[in-house]
Amino acid sequence: MAHFPFRTALNASTLFPYELGIREQIRIAAQAGYDGIEIWMKDLQQHVAEGGTADELRREAEGLGIEIANAISFIAWADEDEAVRRSAAVQTDEELALLSELGCPSFAAPPFGSVANASLDDIADRFAALAEQCRKHGVAPVLEFWGRSPKLNRLSEAVYIAMQSRVADATLLLDPFHMYTGGSSLNDLDFLSADRIGIVHANDYPELPPRETIGDEDRLFPGDGIAPSGELARRLNKLGYRGFLSLELFLRDVGDRSALELARHGLGKMRSAYSVVE
Repeated sequence: MAHFPFRTALNASTLFPYELGIREQIRIAAQAGYDGIEIWMKDLQQHVAEGGTADELRREAEGLGIEIANAISFIAWADEDEAVRRSAAVQTDEELALLSELGCPSFAAPPFGSVANASLDDIADRFAALAEQCRKHGVAPVLEFWGRSPKLNRLSEAVYIAMQSRVADATLLLDPFHMYTGGSSLNDLDFLSADRIGIVHANDYPELPPRETIGDEDRLFPGDGIAPSGELARRLNKLGYRGFLSLELFLRDVGDRSALELARHGLGKMRSAYSVVE
């Protein structure tokens, strides 16, 4: 019998075509039936700039019964330039103060910035420094690999960096699209355990455009493309992962669906594509 062993989250990027504020994004995710929402830092900052607070959003989310699962941020923590990294450290403190107030447990830490000439050992040292800085805020960085990045573009590199950083509780962000574009294999998951997975993005991709030119905007709803979603779900389940699958799309055309209709459609597609047969 098929069952769905994971928790569900809506990445706010999926709602970007509707140009909603973060409060409305949270409400849509809750009404659609998700367990959590993965926010974007820019939306939280805009809410605060317009006079709102992170604490009020935390209380509203709690009232709606939805968890703040993670945050998407772009901090140049791994950049080759020391001055850029110093600026990134200031940005980290500013953003994590808000995330802590929001009750957000973690944020994505991808190889944003200039990293082409950085060694994996360099990136590991910089991730260790980032993790240490984050501890005082109680918000953890989740190491993310990007398939198009010149470094930290495969799961194997992320595993190496996490190990070499010596960050005892380091976790990784998995994304089928980035696994595909960077050339990672599902067999790489054999080197992970459930407690090393911070969050998993859910998406699919078509056969065309080809791997070499496909872009974020080409992502599809789970089950609508060629991604091995069922096998990924089976392997995650075998590892004992019971965390969030977060629907992350960058849609150009939403048709005539309302934001709530699209969110509900995505939830159904995610539950179907990542169901596990035992």
